[in-house]
Amino acid sequence: MADTGNRLRKLLESPNFDPQSYVKQLSQQSDGDRDLQEHRQKIQTLADETAQNLKKNVYKNYRQFIETAKEISYLESEMYQLSHILTEQKSIMESITQSLLSTDKDEAAKEMLAAFPKETEEVKQRTLTTLLEKVEGCKNIMETPGRYLVYNGDLLEYDADNMSQIQKVHAFLMNDCLLIATWLANRRGAVKYKYNALYDLESFAVVNVKDNPPMKDMFKILMFPDSRIFKAENSKIKKEWLEILEETKKNKVAKDKHKKEEEVPTSPVRQEVSTNPFDEDEPLDSEEHVDLSPEWIQELPEDLDVCIAQRDFEGAVDLLDKLNEYLKDQPVSPRVKELRGKVDERVRQLTEVLVFELSPDRSLRGGPKATRRAVSQLVRLGQSTKACELFLKNRAAAVQTAIRQLRIEGATLLYIQKLCNIFFTSLLETAREFETDFAGDTGCYSAFVVWSRSVMKMFVDAFSKQVFDSKESLSTAAECVKFASEHCKQLSEIGLDLTFILQSLLVKDIRAALQSQKDIIIEATRHRNSEEMWRRMNLMTPEALAKLKEEMRSCGIGSFEQYTGEDCWVNLSYTIVAFSKQMMAFLEEGLKLYFPELHMVFLESLREIILVAVQHVDYSLRCEQEAEKKAFILQNASFLHETVLPVVERRFEEGVGKPAKQLQDLRKSSRSVRVNPESTMSVV
Repeated sequence: MADTGNRLRKLLESPNFDPQSYVKQLSQQSDGDRDLQEHRQKIQTLADETAQNLKKNVYKNYRQFIETAKEISYLESEMYQLSHILTEQKSIMESITQSLLSTDKDEAAKEMLAAFPKETEEVKQRTLTTLLEKVEGCKNIMETPGRYLVYNGDLLEYDADNMSQIQKVHAFLMNDCLLIATWLANRRGAVKYKYNALYDLESFAVVNVKDNPPMKDMFKILMFPDSRIFKAENSKIKKEWLEILEETKKNKVAKDKHKKEEEVPTSPVRQEVSTNPFDEDEPLDSEEHVDLSPEWIQELPEDLDVCIAQRDFEGAVDLLDKLNEYLKDQPVSPRVKELRGKVDERVRQLTEVLVFELSPDRSLRGGPKATRRAVSQLVRLGQSTKACELFLKNRAAAVQTAIRQLRIEGATLLYIQKLCNIFFTSLLETAREFETDFAGDTGCYSAFVVWSRSVMKMFVDAFSKQVFDSKESLSTAAECVKFASEHCKQLSEIGLDLTFILQSLLVKDIRAALQSQKDIIIEATRHRNSEEMWRRMNLMTPEALAKLKEEMRSCGIGSFEQYTGEDCWVNLSYTIVAFSKQMMAFLEEGLKLYFPELHMVFLESLREIILVAVQHVDYSLRCEQEAEKKAFILQNASFLHETVLPVVERRFEEGVGKPAKQLQDLRKSSRSVRVNPESTMSVV
């Protein structure tokens, strides 16, 4: 039969298997319906085996599926970043293309300027002054000497995310800056506009937006890491804006370069050598000692802009390190200060971009490793404190999001297992990534410890809401707390012990749960005491008796069999047996929840529960007059004092690590009452 199944399996698994021809051949060879039924049963058996093997493989490779899903998530995040980089590079390439195409037009423009001279700067300044009188909040614009108007016009601003119209603006292009003013709904006299923003020509880049309906006649202003999109009235005006903006930027760069060349003498002035031995050597000008002529230094600000635009953070920081190394131990001259000013502006822009990369608003699906790139560059820039703060904020938001997205389960223990797996795994990954990123900066570790306490409080809030606020049983709460404590101890592998913090945050809820369970047991014991008839238990069936013996054995009461009789009788009262089971269950659950801060609460709860049963037995001994019943009560009292209470004391000492003197004193006091049942001594 096995050989037949193997042959059938090989036939079905062969690459040249044809179902139609196989069925046709099978129907021709079969003698009747019975053969077809048998063959159908074989195929069904083979299908069941295949399904079973598939399930086993799924369970076997379950962890690999999870890891694959994580890798896919990380890959998706990286693909999104790559798409963003490609889009920005495409925009830059289009801008370069437009610049090259406009080169030929510059010569024609120069010929036009020669034929028709431009207006003098005085006229342009007067025109600018007249126009700015219509803009509210622009009194200080004309304080800069040499500033004049180049071009102006109305534009519509659109939202870069959803391409919806935001507002109507009026743009004033000057020889060194771009002013954006918004239209006033309620005009006041000659004032038509209100100041919105002023951008230096070196602080932004102009990008042509390709016409793709509904995006038409638009261009983008990039102020890293932000951008604004404007729409012109038609394609002709858009073209004029792009050409004039590029030309104005070029003119400003050329003018600044010419100004620098004028400041530097074309040939070095040779100092006269004094022959007077009493003359002190005068130090040379510090500027002569710093050579800023290398091409890479001259192009450094522009190269930094390109690196920031292309999100090449490592390249930008490498350039800054190269400059710092070059200027190390060099005197500070005016030219060096000017270069430093330009570079510091780029450093500020780079820092803003890196800070945005670490903001909690960004995608959190990449895990802690997704932040490594931005964090490492901030650390290289000397911003370790800021990098640490932003990294921890990012991870706190990720932990909070993961906890919120966790689906509430009907079974509390299942939910707590998922919660612990998510939280402590994330905490462990964050700790390892933190150690990698800030290995050389030990001062940040205190911030990580404070952060760990704050996220632990976040975890405990979710934990307590599900376990304690929902009034779960003490046994369920004990299992949940034990599970969380075991996960917390695993963090000690990396030197992070948060067990004390977890216990201090849970102590209030655990204390309330112990006291609540104590009150329930005392109330149930008193109710059973009120109906006590002092009769032997009859369990009716041997199975029930065996089950009770096993329960007592699991509670640690191994000598229970000496109290059992024939025909399923137990020589104990139902009240005493029920109390013993409930008492031992409370003890075991309390030991799972135990830590030193709960010692007195747990001990007093045990003492109060035991006291209710002991007082009831002692009271019954004093009040009972019938000799046979009194002997039965004495037998129950002996079981309680000689068997149950010593087990409680021993188990408490094993779980806590020290004996409970209060329980020993309680047992000794109650024993004296049992020996002298006529005494009126009360147990305190």
